[in-house]
Amino acid sequence: MQHANSIEEVRSFVQSEEISLLYISRPNCSVCHSLLPQVEALLLEYSSVQSLHVDAEHIPDIAGEYEIFTVPVLIVSVNGKEMFRKARFVPIDELDHQLERLTSALNL
Repeated sequence: MQHANSIEEVRSFVQSEEISLLYISRPNCSVCHSLLPQVEALLLEYSSVQSLHVDAEHIPDIAGEYEIFTVPVLIVSVNGKEMFRKARFVPIDELDHQLERLTSALNL
């Protein structure tokens, strides 16, 4: 998973990728640390989904830009349009189902 260094990089990433997944977390979040490896493992099955890890403490503008009130947050977008969002407790099975649905619909 790539790491973002600025809000501009996040914007550019979401707009440029057919299917993008933003993983927004904070360093002191235990849920964030336990969920990240599960998401990374799942993404191995979806080569067409590009992912970006955003540290909300390093890029505080992410909260206002994407209306983030808690972490972790997963935001899946297609061609820059948000299609799926989950926050705090993310069921991996549900994420898998949503990614399968999107990739199938786009023939990826």
